[in-house]
Amino acid sequence: MFNNKSILITGGTGSFGKQCIKTMLQRYQPRRIVVYSRDELKQFEMAQEFNAPCMRYFIGDVRDGERLKQAMQGIDYVIHAAALKQVPAAEYNPMECIKTNIQGAQNVIAACFATDVQKVIALSTDKAANPVNLYGATKLVSDKLFVAANNTTGSQKIRFSVVRYGNVVGSRGSVVPFFNKLLADGAKELPITDPRMTRFWITLPQGVDFVLKNFQRMKGGEIFVPKIPSINIMDLAESMAAGIATKIVGIRPGEKLHEIMCPADDSHLTIEFSDHYVIRPAITFFEDNLDYSINMLGEKGAPVLEGFEYSSGKNPHFLTIDELSMMK
Repeated sequence: MFNNKSILITGGTGSFGKQCIKTMLQRYQPRRIVVYSRDELKQFEMAQEFNAPCMRYFIGDVRDGERLKQAMQGIDYVIHAAALKQVPAAEYNPMECIKTNIQGAQNVIAACFATDVQKVIALSTDKAANPVNLYGATKLVSDKLFVAANNTTGSQKIRFSVVRYGNVVGSRGSVVPFFNKLLADGAKELPITDPRMTRFWITLPQGVDFVLKNFQRMKGGEIFVPKIPSINIMDLAESMAAGIATKIVGIRPGEKLHEIMCPADDSHLTIEFSDHYVIRPAITFFEDNLDYSINMLGEKGAPVLEGFEYSSGKNPHFLTIDELSMMK
């Protein structure tokens, strides 16, 4: 569906953007791929690797609504990946996180309405479900903005959906590169926040594939959640350096022991498919009888039981140490 289409990725120089562009260039023949981000050095470096004729690089911040409108001229599909994501940094700089993650999200929505964009997927996070930190709270608001945007489309054909998933293996700022650097510097022990801690675990290619597939599935207003495995932090440390000592340092500001992607409070809205869940919108738009249990690919799902919760701590699928070792 991306052949001869123009796609814009906000925050496109990040880990997701690079993998997404690599995938699209390998599989499709897009008319244009627009990288929209604020760091000129990262764009310059990225342009050395991705220099296909369809590539375009726009300097701009999602806080700048007018620049977004300029960049979205002629764009068919938007992937909104730009965000301030570091949990501790958000706790110490709350308004900066709000400006990018909430006001920036609204700017993206407004720019899409002002142009001829057809479909939009915003990237979310497990931290947006029952949030306890500011980052998660801003992403929850962002999710709500993108879902509610479908209520004001009028005669426009544009549709908005959200993709929510867990920790991405090896992404910038995540625990794997952090542990790797410590080990490369000769560390004899690894810092562990809490030995009980679990997280959802997904590879970057898996995350990209899930997002691209949901452009085909979406009706508008859904939150898509993949079925992915969990990890235990102690198993991760053991997989990276067998037998290494660990030091318990305590949970950082705003951290949880376990993450949730489908809260129990949303169980009445949650539909289970073979390889993913869909949280349908709580509000009604488009058609009163819009059926989210059958997606645009014809895949069929069924409602989950009342009180169902998709938690990293209760996940039936945990990666073993050997499986984690193979994913490094």
